[in-house]
Amino acid sequence: MKKYLTGLALITLIISACSVSKDIATPKPETPVAFRSADVKTTGDSSSIADIQWRQFFTEPVLQRLIDSAIINNYDMQLAVKNLEQSQLVLKQSKWNNVPEVNLNVGVSSSRPSDNSLNGISLSQFLGTKHIENYSADVSLSWEADIWGKIRNQNKIALASYLKTNEAKKFIQTNIVAGVAQGYYNLLMLDRQLAVAKRNVQLNDSTLQIIQLQYNAGQVTSLGVQQAEAQRLAAARLVPQFEQAIALQENALRILTGALPDKVTRNATLDQFNIPDNISTGVPSVVISRRPDVRSAEFSLNIANANVGVTKAEMYPALRITADGGVNSFKASNWFNVPASLFGIVAGSVVEPLINKKRLSTNYNIAQVEREKVVLQFRQTVLNAVGEVSNSLASIEKLKEAQVIATQRVSTLQQATGNANLLFRNGMANYLEVITAQSNVLQSELELATIKRDELNAVSSLYRALGGGWQ
Repeated sequence: MKKYLTGLALITLIISACSVSKDIATPKPETPVAFRSADVKTTGDSSSIADIQWRQFFTEPVLQRLIDSAIINNYDMQLAVKNLEQSQLVLKQSKWNNVPEVNLNVGVSSSRPSDNSLNGISLSQFLGTKHIENYSADVSLSWEADIWGKIRNQNKIALASYLKTNEAKKFIQTNIVAGVAQGYYNLLMLDRQLAVAKRNVQLNDSTLQIIQLQYNAGQVTSLGVQQAEAQRLAAARLVPQFEQAIALQENALRILTGALPDKVTRNATLDQFNIPDNISTGVPSVVISRRPDVRSAEFSLNIANANVGVTKAEMYPALRITADGGVNSFKASNWFNVPASLFGIVAGSVVEPLINKKRLSTNYNIAQVEREKVVLQFRQTVLNAVGEVSNSLASIEKLKEAQVIATQRVSTLQQATGNANLLFRNGMANYLEVITAQSNVLQSELELATIKRDELNAVSSLYRALGGGWQ
């Protein structure tokens, strides 16, 4: 028996050197030499804003506290942590896949055969009893040799799944960090727009009072008063709209941080945030490969490769070695009578699937197709990543230009409003010119705040698109 098992072990070692499936290497990311709209002077630099920790990238204290709270309390983030813990347990368990299965069995049975059966007649004649008892206590061992690498590939799946879950957690955090920042910038924009609307209401009140005095003096008709009142109401209508939007944005930020809807205390203003002149994106191929979702796609390919190996190995013969030993007796008094009650069994077997060969072959073919799909998904993930970075860079570039133009327009209209009011007070301009100037400056100031918010959001999106925010 020992020679037989030794022979099987040698065969196992020889065959285990063979590989039943060939892994597909991770495709080289199809990335451009430089991102579209990126500054050529900074693109060649290997450094990237994604290398900056989020606390150093978002330095405003209130924003930092909000992000901190979101990372700890956000429920999507907490679920990601639990998924990581679960995956870690599976990984630890996979290290025991090569260990033989050992079971302790203790059993007591009593059987009473029919008096007319062969067993019943034998019991009566030879033992003088009508029933027989059996007492056993044994340890059984079962081990399957990893000839075709099935267990090894199962361990690879567990490891890759853990690493993929870790990258998924990072990806969620990058989205949360960028989401909180963008929500905060939107809140500051609404604060700015609310202040603009209130200031415009006061300006319209002043204009309305003057037109009312001119109406009383017979210098203008009631139409002038009505148009001035309509302009004041149009500006006043914006106040509750912005207040409502502020409340909704505050609630959204609080929920994102895992807290109940409430007011968000803040002291910063939109003007305190500046956009850096040069934003380093780094080398595209290096930067994209560090994105959590791209890394996750790589681990998905590792899982798919290992799964192909597992399904292929299931089509080949399996070498199993079993052993069983302990004590056995048909009398309780002799149960642990050693060595008389000792017994032992050792066996080796080779199991070859026959009837279910077609099913196993289909599973293998499906695993190959799934692997090909994962490769395509990886390429799509890389392409989307390049697109997100390019879109953010284009937005930042054009929003900078738009902000310059909008700032000049606001300055011009503010001067025009001041001149219109001065001319109106001196009877050199009519009320329509004043109302038009006030309406234009209101819309231009609201638009400037929106552009500044969009520019800050674009920078946050670029930071996330480059893979920043999980450090």
